Amino acid sequence: MTSAERPAGMLVDVGLGIVFVAGIGFTAYMLMDSWGGASWVLTSVVSVVVCALALSREKQKALFAGAGVAVTAFAVAASLLAGDSLPQEPAPITALAMAVLVGSALRTLPIGAAAGIALGGVAVVFGAWLDGRAAVTFLATAALAVALVLGPVMRAIDHTSRISRPHDGDSVI
Repeated sequence: MTSAERPAGMLVDVGLGIVFVAGIGFTAYMLMDSWGGASWVLTSVVSVVVCALALSREKQKALFAGAGVAVTAFAVAASLLAGDSLPQEPAPITALAMAVLVGSALRTLPIGAAAGIALGGVAVVFGAWLDGRAAVTFLATAALAVALVLGPVMRAIDHTSRISRPHDGDSVI
């Protein structure tokens, strides 16, 4: 049974979905109000894609996590190349979705794949710092830091609970 099939896992995904939708809408509105024009389009499209990957992460964990980091890296590179023509990336909701993907990868994937995805996330945040110090940079850094800590912690908890659970057919007493 995957975490998405358990009631708690489904509640987490529903909660994330609500936060993602509200955050994408709020960010788009704020960019329309402050930057004007079509400044909100790239940020919104990237956020929708990375959030969808985060919500679907149980289907193909490595593929979706890698794709989420890659799409976020594309947004950061586009923001760097555009200079002041585009808002700085990653947007807070994109950073949150990428952190969910990185944390999930660290929790469930083999060590090599998980480390590669985590390094990709670190590279994305490093790229954001190259674009300058801003609130979105600090939020992306904080979200990734939480993922880099919680992913391995949850992996250890999962490992400990598997060891302490009796196997099918074993006596509980």
